[in-house]
Formats: sequence, structure tokens, C-alpha cells
Amino acid sequence: MLFELLQRIIDGLKNPEMLTRKIQLWDINAHITCRLCEGYLIDATTVTECLHTFCRSCLVKYLEENNTCPTCRIVIHQSHPLQYIGHDRTMQDIVYKLVPGLQEAEMKKQREFYQKLGMEVPGDIKGELCNMKTHLDAQRNGDLKSEDPANKEAGDEKAEEDNDYHRSDEQVSICLECNSSKLRGLKRKWIRCSAQATVLHLKKFIAKKLNLTSFNELDILCNEEILGKDHTLKFVVVTRWRFKKSPLLLHYRPKMDLL
Repeated sequence: MLFELLQRIIDGLKNPEMLTRKIQLWDINAHITCRLCEGYLIDATTVTECLHTFCRSCLVKYLEENNTCPTCRIVIHQSHPLQYIGHDRTMQDIVYKLVPGLQEAEMKKQREFYQKLGMEVPGDIKGELCNMKTHLDAQRNGDLKSEDPANKEAGDEKAEEDNDYHRSDEQVSICLECNSSKLRGLKRKWIRCSAQATVLHLKKFIAKKLNLTSFNELDILCNEEILGKDHTLKFVVVTRWRFKKSPLLLHYRPKMDLL
């Protein structure tokens, strides 16, 4: 889907007439909408086997009772299809840029959802809303001006100084337990990190702490189920730990080759 969309854009750039012709949004709707809900892609997630993309919530719900792609019906995996899907940040960025107001509306819905449940709004949503509000207010007031290179460079340096290393993101508390006699346990098994961190990040963290030659030697499990390396911790919590108390309990062990 993403390849087809990019190909249309490239073809347009090669054709001089296309450079001056406005493309209607409905012309490319088929490439940026979810086949399951027929709405614009939100939290775009792609099936690794066939590269078809859907909203994450739509796809996860669908795969609770199916193991095939909703579009081409290819078998994703016989028993663990959720391990073979991944967040498609590039596609989501394209959708947000093409559809006016979509990102702002989605961030607002998420904020209202957390407030309705009486929960604290995650830091990443707060940050997105503040950035968008500032940008929109500046646009309405005509305050947006071309940045001076010197000012831009100074701003970049200031941003680096103020970098909080994702501490303002939604956080997840984790307990990492070893369930194999072939590996030793961590001295500090309780950690807290960004919900946007992935299982791959945890593998690298454990491998470094245990002085392993490669993080690929590890499997990480939740509820005795092996987690895909591209799963974010937020995705793991929502799909496997939703109604359980914190911390998220994960186990690690030497990688096992499944036949």
C-alpha cells in the first residue's frame, strides 16, 4: 500500500504536468484508509507477510479470531499472527500530512478518553496537543515567519539541552524475570521506561546486562507467549496485560528454534 502511494507521487514528479495539477484527496483515499473500518489510518500497522496496512486497533481485534490478512487472505501465522505485524510510522506520518486536522482530532479524542476514565493524560499526548495548538495559533495570527538559520541552529541546540529522553512519554513499569537455568537473573529486575519502547529494546538491554554476544539469543515472553521484537510496550500492555495490575511481568530465556 505504501509502495503504491509513493510510486504515484514519484510518477507525478516525473511528469511536468502533474507538478501543476492539484490531486484531490479522494484520488488517494484507497491508499490511506483502513479496509476494516473504512476510515483514515490511525496508528497504522502493517502485516509483515504482505505489507497491507490497517488501523492497529482494527487489526488486533480482527486477529483475535482470524490468522489471515483481511485484504489478501494470506495466512499471517497459524497460531501467533500478532507477532507478525508492526507499527508503520512512515505511513502514519503520510496520512497525518495529507488529511487536514486528522492528527489534532485524534489527539483530542485520546485526551478526552483518558479524562473520561479519570486517568492521567500520557505525556506524549500532552506534548503533541501543545505543539499543535501553538502551531495552529501562530498560523491563525499570521505569526509564522521564515526562520533565520542562526536562530534555527540555536533552537536545535536548546532542544538537545532540554531533551528529556522520553521521560515525558507515557511510562510502563516492568519486572524482568529469568525462567531458565542457562541464564542468570538481573540484579535490578524492576525498570520503568517509555511505552513507545519495543521488545527489541528490552532484548538489547538484557543482552548488555548479561554480557551476551547477541540480543538475538533471547526470547521475551508475556503470559508464556513469545513477543514479537517490534511490539511496543504499550501494545503489549493493551493486548496482554490490560486488566492486570502493574508492573508488567515479562520473562526472558535463551531463544528456542520452533520447527
